[in-house]
Amino acid sequence: MATSRVPAAVDALLAILRTVPALADVRIIDGPPAANLTERHRIYVGWQPGGESGVSLTQDFASAGARRRDEDFAISCYAESRTGDKDMSLRRARVFEIVAAVETALRATDTSPHAPTLGGAVLWAHLTTGDLLQEQGPDGALAGLAFSVTCRARI
Repeated sequence: MATSRVPAAVDALLAILRTVPALADVRIIDGPPAANLTERHRIYVGWQPGGESGVSLTQDFASAGARRRDEDFAISCYAESRTGDKDMSLRRARVFEIVAAVETALRATDTSPHAPTLGGAVLWAHLTTGDLLQEQGPDGALAGLAFSVTCRARI
C-alpha cells in the first residue's frame, strides 16, 4: 500500500506538462537546476528559488477505523522567462502565458477529462498560489512566477 501519492503526482505532472503544445519551447525540469541552462523559458517542478521544500504535505485519517488517509500537498513550481532584452513587460507577459498553459493543462476538457486528477494519481489538482519575481541583470530582464499545484489524494 502506498504511504503517499506525492511521487506519482509529481511524475504525472511532469508527463502532462511535457506534452502541452503551448509549452513546446519551454524546458520542463524535474526538481532544482543542476547546471547552467541556456534555455530562455523554463518550468521547474518540485523547486522554487529560495523555497524550503519541493513538496509540502499533510495527512489525516479519512474516516473512523484508520483504514484510509487523506493527503493534501502542494507541489512547488517555478516558471521563468528571459531573452537577453531589457523589456520587463514582455518577460512578465510571457511568464504568465507559460503558467496559463500549466493551468489549462490541469483543467478537465472533453479530450482530457482526467487532467485535474493528474491521470488518476490524485483526487484533484489545481494551480493555487503564485508570486511574481522580476529582475534586471547584465543578461537582461528576467520574470519568474513561483506557483503551487495543490493536490488532494486518498491513500
